[in-house]
Amino acid sequence: MQRRIFITNTALSLAGLAFAGQSNHAPSRSEVMTVTGSLAATQLGLTLMHEHILVDFIGADKVSRDRYRGDDVFRVALPHLKRIHELGCRTFVDCTPNWLGRDAALLQRLSKASGLQIITNTGYYGARKHQFLPAHVPQESPEQIAARWIMEFKQGIDGTNIKPGFMKIGVDAGPLSELNIKIVRAAAITHLQTGLTIGAHTGDGVAAIQEIDLLEKQGVSPAAFIWIHAQSEKNSQICIDAARRGCWVEFDGINTGSIERHVKLVQTMRDAGLLGQVLLSQDSGWYNVGETNGGNYRGYDVLFTEFLPALRKAGLSQSEIDQLLIANPQRALAIQVRKK
Repeated sequence: MQRRIFITNTALSLAGLAFAGQSNHAPSRSEVMTVTGSLAATQLGLTLMHEHILVDFIGADKVSRDRYRGDDVFRVALPHLKRIHELGCRTFVDCTPNWLGRDAALLQRLSKASGLQIITNTGYYGARKHQFLPAHVPQESPEQIAARWIMEFKQGIDGTNIKPGFMKIGVDAGPLSELNIKIVRAAAITHLQTGLTIGAHTGDGVAAIQEIDLLEKQGVSPAAFIWIHAQSEKNSQICIDAARRGCWVEFDGINTGSIERHVKLVQTMRDAGLLGQVLLSQDSGWYNVGETNGGNYRGYDVLFTEFLPALRKAGLSQSEIDQLLIANPQRALAIQVRKK
C-alpha cells in the first residue's frame, strides 16, 4: 500500500514540496499558506484535512502557554508525524484554534522536523456553550472580531511571521446562538478580505444549513465553507443538500471503529455525484494539556492502513481516492475570495 501512495504522490509532482521553495509573500489565488510559508496549491500532495497536535480544554479564561512544555509536546507528536510522512502524507491541517491551545511556533518546529507541510488557522471556537471564546467576543461586533483575524493573516500569529492558511470556527447544534451567529458573520467578513476558507466545527445539519444561509446573505459562496464533522449528521440527505449548494462536506473522525460507516458515507456521496465536494480526515492526535504525557495520543495512520484498503475493497478507484485526498484539498484550501 505504501508503494501505491508513493506512486500517486509522484504522479502529482511532489518534487516541488521542499521548504526552500516556499516564501512568505502574500498568496495568490492558486496558493495555500503553511506554517513555513506559501506554496502552490498543486504542491499539497496527500492531505489530512482535520487533525490536532495540541489541545487545552481548560477554557479561554485560563488557557496559557505556561501550562505545558513545548519540548514535551514535540517529543510525543513527532514520531506520529514522521510515520504518516513515511506512509505518503504530505500536508497536515491542524485544526486547534486560538484560545484552545493553538501554538503556531510549535507547529512550525514540527513541520521542519517531520517533513510535513502543516497548516494552522485563525478564528474562534464558539461550540461547547461558548466556553472557549475570549472575553471580548460578546462586546465586539463581527467587524471588530474579523479585524483581529485579518490582522493575523496580514501580519502573523502571536508576534511571529507565521500566517493562517484557513479559518477554524465552531458552533453548536442549530438553531445557532447569537454569539455563534456573530462568529459566522465575522468569518464571512474575513473571507471576503483574505480569501481564507472557513472550516466550521458544526453541531448538526440544522446548524450547517443556517451557516450556509448566513454566509450567502453576506455574499460568500458556499464553496468557501467546510462543514466539519458532517459524519455526525444522521440524515445523509442534509449532507447531499449542502454539497449540492457547493459547500465542502467533511467526514473526519475516521478510526478503527468507524471504517464501515465512513465507507458508506463516501459511497453515498459518490452515488449522488458529489465526490468532488467531500473531504476526509481522522480528528486524531490530541496532546491534552494537563494530562500526564498529554494523555492518550492517537496516531494518524488508520486512514492509510485500514480506511484506504476498505475504500478500494468497496470499489473506489485510485483516481477517486486521489480526488478525495489530493485534488479536493487543493481546491478547498486555495486562498481565493469566493463570492456568492
